[in-house]
Amino acid sequence: MANDTSSLPDRMPAIGARGRRPVSDSESLTDLSLPVPTPTGRDLLVEVEGVSINPVDVKVRAGSPTSGAHRILGYDAVGVVVGLGDQATRFAVGDRVFYAGQIDRPGTNSRYHLVNENIVGHAPRSLSTAEAAALPLTAITAWEALFDKLGLDGRSEGTLLVIGAAGGVGSLIIQFAKALTKLTVIAVASRPESVEWVERMGADHVVGRDFVDEVSAIAPSGVDYVFTSFTPGNVRAIADVIRPRGEVVSIDETGGSIDALKGKSVTWHWELMFTRPVTDPADHYQHELLEQVAELVDEGVIRTTMTEHLTPLDAATMRRAHEIVEASQTIGKVVVTDWPEEAHPLS
Repeated sequence: MANDTSSLPDRMPAIGARGRRPVSDSESLTDLSLPVPTPTGRDLLVEVEGVSINPVDVKVRAGSPTSGAHRILGYDAVGVVVGLGDQATRFAVGDRVFYAGQIDRPGTNSRYHLVNENIVGHAPRSLSTAEAAALPLTAITAWEALFDKLGLDGRSEGTLLVIGAAGGVGSLIIQFAKALTKLTVIAVASRPESVEWVERMGADHVVGRDFVDEVSAIAPSGVDYVFTSFTPGNVRAIADVIRPRGEVVSIDETGGSIDALKGKSVTWHWELMFTRPVTDPADHYQHELLEQVAELVDEGVIRTTMTEHLTPLDAATMRRAHEIVEASQTIGKVVVTDWPEEAHPLS
């Protein structure tokens, strides 16, 4: 039986998107007042305290309808459980949680948010709301890329090339690979601040954007694995530096053919962290994954990737955050916390 949520307000602040407008347009992201949803089934009702912005937010915003209902974005959240569906068993009211949500449901840019408990973890106790909000989507993506798609474990050896190493996912690819495998990590980074960041994340070697010669000098027989979040324009270079029968995992579109890899019989993996929650809502892999990540954080093994913290949680601040991410120069993650005081409670 679902718990009583009658003490909650009837309405809540949210941030809605309408696409095909530049983010500088005040109508691209706007402040809304929406009904507070009711949890059913395995859903949790979470009072959202902080979110982070990912490239998917920018992409979905740009593709949102220009008319009709606004779309609620947001694919990272930290908050407190305030309601339970009648089949929810993993959490209790008052639990502090973190998660990434799913692409086919309203996002986390609302004060109260419904999420399937199977993709939620208990938030790390040692991190602030902002620090924890940086992690869920990128941690899920990095974990699935390394341990699900590539099948790596604590015994895995060899060399991993990380393209897009200073970004949110790349930062966790490096950390997970160094903490949980025996791999040597080569990070691609070009700006001085990016180089410094990936070294802090634990990279063994750092190479520039035109990386073929440098990588070939480090791994003359070819790298065993490649992670890429900047695939267009890099397929030929990947083919040049990977060993025969090596493996690639990509989180973006290729921008063209990957035929250059055929001669080495390279295995190509796609990673999209929304696949599990959208196609198999009963799968609890991401819940277990986030629980493990929280433990690693609290043990001091994994660190937050937050680099920018903005407040408050309103449309104007969210437009600033989207501008930063849209520039494609982001190191780590941009986080937004704290609903404006005048925004709550609503009734």
